[in-house]
Amino acid sequence: MATPTAPSASGHPNPLGDELRAGRTAKPCVLVIFGATGDLTKRKLVPSLMGLAKDGLLPPGFAVVGFARRPWTDQGFRTELASGVKQFGRSETTACFEALADAFTFHQADFADPAGYESLKQKLDQLDKARGTGGNRIFYLATPPSSYSSILQNLAATGLSKEQPGRFARVIVEKPFGRDIETARALNDQVRAAFKERQVFRIDHYLGKETVQNILALRFANGIFEPLWNEKFIDHVQITVAESIGVGSRGGYFEESGIIRDMIQNHLMQVLTLVAMEPPASLTADAVRDEKVKVLKAIRSFRPEEVDSATVRAQYTRGSFGGENVNGYRDEEGVPKDSVTETYAALRLQVDNWRWARTPFYLRSGKRLPRRVTEVAIQFKQPPLSLFEGGKPMQPNVLLLRIQPDEGVALRFGAKVPGPDVRIRDVRMDFRYGTAFAGETADAYERLLLDSILGDGTLFARGDEVEEAWRIVDSIVAGWKQSPRRPEEYVAGTWGPDRALELLGDGRSWRKP
Repeated sequence: MATPTAPSASGHPNPLGDELRAGRTAKPCVLVIFGATGDLTKRKLVPSLMGLAKDGLLPPGFAVVGFARRPWTDQGFRTELASGVKQFGRSETTACFEALADAFTFHQADFADPAGYESLKQKLDQLDKARGTGGNRIFYLATPPSSYSSILQNLAATGLSKEQPGRFARVIVEKPFGRDIETARALNDQVRAAFKERQVFRIDHYLGKETVQNILALRFANGIFEPLWNEKFIDHVQITVAESIGVGSRGGYFEESGIIRDMIQNHLMQVLTLVAMEPPASLTADAVRDEKVKVLKAIRSFRPEEVDSATVRAQYTRGSFGGENVNGYRDEEGVPKDSVTETYAALRLQVDNWRWARTPFYLRSGKRLPRRVTEVAIQFKQPPLSLFEGGKPMQPNVLLLRIQPDEGVALRFGAKVPGPDVRIRDVRMDFRYGTAFAGETADAYERLLLDSILGDGTLFARGDEVEEAWRIVDSIVAGWKQSPRRPEEYVAGTWGPDRALELLGDGRSWRKP
């Protein structure tokens, strides 16, 4: 049965709201944002909530409490949020915020002060009566990880983390989920001391992007792809997350993380699991996440002596970008002159199971690359015999999943050029979200916030999933520390170091998006 189309703020049918609703009804609740005076709340969370409101997807009983140390008033909080919605929100969401402004209140307290949580509890009880929020609470940790412990302990001590009959309590945890497997386990232990795993939503905004979600639809809703989705037909898979910007003023932070912790451990590993997973028994959260964890478990840890041959790390140097001269990484603010932290990393991973036994997965990510792009390129094997062009090898077929900035799917294949001679040229079938579906695409946070309200954990990382990804990354970092090889160098505005090509081997080459 078709789901009724969600009305927009203007009263017209909204196909985007219809897609996000998918027959699900959100229950009333209060969203408590810890660290509500930070950029994340202003730039992403509240504009995304207003996008949901525009599409008729927020429950009638809904409220937001900002929890932070600054001495803000309710009105000051609302004024700041209003400017964020105007600047970063989708069209027509400013009117939504004006209509819902009274639902946003501010609670000043220190994260470590138990009294602040007792008064928060009283405020939430008052909101249940005033706004009909039904005793349901979602706690969003939009703070640095150093504050997590105090917040979690106080939520548990005041009973705010406990679920009552007919009422839910959930926590949303922002990345990074630790900086290695030891700290990830410690964080998981802290979270689980206050909340049960089914109450925990570890958010990675990449999983809210339409094309990332479309990987599952592409594979499991179409009979033409899944029979070919294995080592018999796929030569290799490339996953690229490229950024054109440098580290800028974040040099101090980046020096502690590097690209492998900042991007590969979370974003790229998440995409890899969706590409490589087996068909789940259902689309329930645990069924999907069980299969994702199996993929990570099938990737063995590296021995230190293997790391140099299976990975490449590098730093960008001075170069020209967009007509301007830009600094090298070691010239950036907060970066030591003798730094060995990687701004680019490329990995060759093997998923040791029957589906992927002879198909390598190549992952790469870097700063100061020629353009900002995220894509998955699935390259198929060549035909066993070339009948055209005098037996010369043809260009391989490639299925391209573009995640950002121009979301869509493209298939490259060979076709005959018109004329009397038999000449083959590459052509593309191209699907783009912007042209195939009218209207705006929801921000990734819209989908993830809605799912957290609905209690659907499918697009959120589970604790064991996070730890398995860290296991793989930790083995690479350990190998780098023991290696005498320093990071390679690449000029800002290029696609990385020359040695990254050696990683592919067998005549393969990196795509240049």
